[in-house]
Amino acid sequence: MTLDTVLDQVDGDLESSIARLLELLRIPSISTDPAYKDDCDAAADWLVDDLKSIGFDVSKRPTSGHPMVVAHGTGNGPHIMFYGHYDVQPVDPLSLWDNPPFEPRLEDTDKGPVIRGRGSSDDKGQLMTFIEACRAWKVVHGTLPAKVSLFFEGEEESGSPSLVPFMKDNAEELKADIALICDTGLFGDSTPAIVTRLRGLLGEELTITGPSKDLHSGMYGGIARNPVRVLAKIIASLHDASGKIMVPGFYDGVEDLPADIARQWDDLGFDNAKFLGEVGLGVPAGEEGRTGLEMIWSRPTCEVNGISGGYQGDGFKTVLPSIATAKISFRLVPGQDPLKLRESFRAFVQAQLPQDCTVEFKSHGASSASEMSTQHPAFEQARAALSDEWPNPAAFVGCGGSIPIAGHFKDVLGMDALLVGFGKDDDQIHSPNEKYDLSSFHKGIRSWVRVLDAMSK
Repeated sequence: MTLDTVLDQVDGDLESSIARLLELLRIPSISTDPAYKDDCDAAADWLVDDLKSIGFDVSKRPTSGHPMVVAHGTGNGPHIMFYGHYDVQPVDPLSLWDNPPFEPRLEDTDKGPVIRGRGSSDDKGQLMTFIEACRAWKVVHGTLPAKVSLFFEGEEESGSPSLVPFMKDNAEELKADIALICDTGLFGDSTPAIVTRLRGLLGEELTITGPSKDLHSGMYGGIARNPVRVLAKIIASLHDASGKIMVPGFYDGVEDLPADIARQWDDLGFDNAKFLGEVGLGVPAGEEGRTGLEMIWSRPTCEVNGISGGYQGDGFKTVLPSIATAKISFRLVPGQDPLKLRESFRAFVQAQLPQDCTVEFKSHGASSASEMSTQHPAFEQARAALSDEWPNPAAFVGCGGSIPIAGHFKDVLGMDALLVGFGKDDDQIHSPNEKYDLSSFHKGIRSWVRVLDAMSK
């Protein structure tokens, strides 16, 4: 029996594979909302039962938050650890969904069939590509081509507070020769990508307080300090006219992209206008003199994610608010220290506070950037295997998002991590009407079959 036999099994079982994914997608495992705690438990239980059905030694492990699922399969050769997460983002605003987010379905679109529903791409659909690949191997051969373990968490979308403690407490069990992570995407529609650079993330919330209560703007306007105005000035000062971030020391440790990597990225033919045009924009707004891929893969950013203050209801209310709040995130690159930058940002804000105003800060996490070495043989094995499945050769790329688990595998367990995913830019993850192309799901399963085969040799 050859590799083609396993691939044929994947093709022949695709309808059942889709049905299993839809079943998992129906579970509303929203980790950040306590109201869905039981649903997160149910998703973990579903995975335990499914993995048991294909012969894994699997258990649900309690944490201070949502449970982990850890499974081990028997096989010869290298020990491979696969990571994914079964929790999903909230669905708000619900009114923008065309169909209920937890009533997933297979839909025909002008670009081909898609699997529609919350979690279809991030990360249940991606997670199931690997499980289905293992299922196909087991059906054909009765065993796996390597020693395979699986590690699924239920808090990735809410900051993973239980992850590192669990990894430290179970380090010996979780260690393997290489970690595989499926939470990224293709480059374009048909170029498989192996992510070697991930940005870190620093989240900060600041609340500025002025008067002790909301004030009538006719009686106090002009003489009283307005916290919204103070906040707006601080936000405006975060960038200069060229897009440079003005927090002192922000670029300490940041290096320019190596010339050979820059040439490789240039060869990908990234089109700024096309990329931005798909979301109704047209002009890059980051640092001047940087290419589009540099801006989203290898340069640090500072973005305002939300602002509130004053009357926000229908109609109009002439009020000077007592408080104003902003949520600000920083995407970080190798060389930046998130804790040092937090101190610098807070000092930057404090220095601009006028009399009669105070500020309180709330942290929303701090994780460093990750950069993976491609010297581990698994990187070239995976690149060749993916190239055999997809129309275009696989490429080593960066990723603008933050996937802290990649760094944790290295820092906590001493393992390299290889990130391969099959999502697309238009999957609308974290947004209404999330989808996962059927081709991504199908070819994703076939891709993992090929990768497992390559690594076993």
